Amino acid sequence: MIKLNSIEKVYRTERIETVALKDINLEVSKGQFLAVMGPSGCGKSTLLNIIGLLDKPTDGMVFLDGRDVAGMNDMQRAKLRNHKIGFVFQSFHLINDLSVLDNVELPLIYRFMSGKERRRRALKALEKVGLTARTRHFPSQLSGGQRQRVAIARAIVGEPELILADEPTGNLDSQMGADIMNILMQLNQDENTTVVMVTHDENLAGQTQRIIRLFDGSQVS
Repeated sequence: MIKLNSIEKVYRTERIETVALKDINLEVSKGQFLAVMGPSGCGKSTLLNIIGLLDKPTDGMVFLDGRDVAGMNDMQRAKLRNHKIGFVFQSFHLINDLSVLDNVELPLIYRFMSGKERRRRALKALEKVGLTARTRHFPSQLSGGQRQRVAIARAIVGEPELILADEPTGNLDSQMGADIMNILMQLNQDENTTVVMVTHDENLAGQTQRIIRLFDGSQVS
């Protein structure tokens, strides 16, 4: 599903050069649940952004589902992201002026499908995360855990093969965090969705199938 060969990411300004990732070699099989761990600033989110085609490596090769993405232009990368990848972030990134249902529908607008089909898929995604009773609510009317469930519904509405989750429980208490983890595990087990999750929580990471650790931009285990 994912293959990274000798990935390096360097951020340069006129005065300083910062190495975010160096010599990362990683393969993730389809249907695997992988946790990425390490201290703050070690390159975890940068790695996730490169896998998710939100950023490009300075050097190295990225393969997604067997396709070399290096030669793709921005439009091709955006289309591949929209069809293959769902993103879940620590800060939810919901649009406050849109209802829950409209927030979940949003990624499907770029697929040029009918409003009726978008609504059907959005309701199906909300059912999977247990929020069918909240479709007309707005994000400000929801708890943190409910907002993260909306974010997961938005991530899965397009039926992606890969979910990238960046600290999805970081802003939640332990019980809400466990609920979110259970949803991700269910998607992985029931639908064979590949999940790559950045987390600081050893307990959550221990529930995944595999853990990799980064330190100062390098993979140490």
